[in-house]
Amino acid sequence: MELTISILDKTHQRNNFECGRPALDHYIKKQASQDTKRDLAVCYVLCRKDEPEVIGYYTLSSHAVARSEFPEELARKLPYLEIPTVLLGRLALSSSYQGKGLGEFLLTEALNRCAKLGNEMGILAVTVDPIDEDARRFYAAFGFIALPGSGRMFMTIKTIEEELPGGDQEKP
Repeated sequence: MELTISILDKTHQRNNFECGRPALDHYIKKQASQDTKRDLAVCYVLCRKDEPEVIGYYTLSSHAVARSEFPEELARKLPYLEIPTVLLGRLALSSSYQGKGLGEFLLTEALNRCAKLGNEMGILAVTVDPIDEDARRFYAAFGFIALPGSGRMFMTIKTIEEELPGGDQEKP
């Protein structure tokens, strides 16, 4: 199965998307294009080559985290009160494609995209707001670290560059 990732546009079919989490289903069906039009987030969709049906997606947007939210050993090295990050706001995979390594592929692709952005502008880390405990375990398995006192997690761009496969990773 050959897959492509592109920015969501009106040709993508998403009305039948179901991942098992109603909030994520609703987002791709009803709000993702509005966020893109308003420059609030960019939604990247995973589809089979030459087919418009969305089988997975993730969103990226600019974000800032207060220095005080980072672990002390990192925070003391940071000179600013607000630290630039990228927010990986949502990541979802259609239920019929789960368990095939595509969630990991989507996450790795998103993180590598963020690392490339980090080479072009100041970004310390990628942050996520896990939707539930399953999502928290998923991100933790990839090395995301909890931000003390919040439900957020983060991974530095440096960690992404050093530890994750490059942008040319093979699709499952």
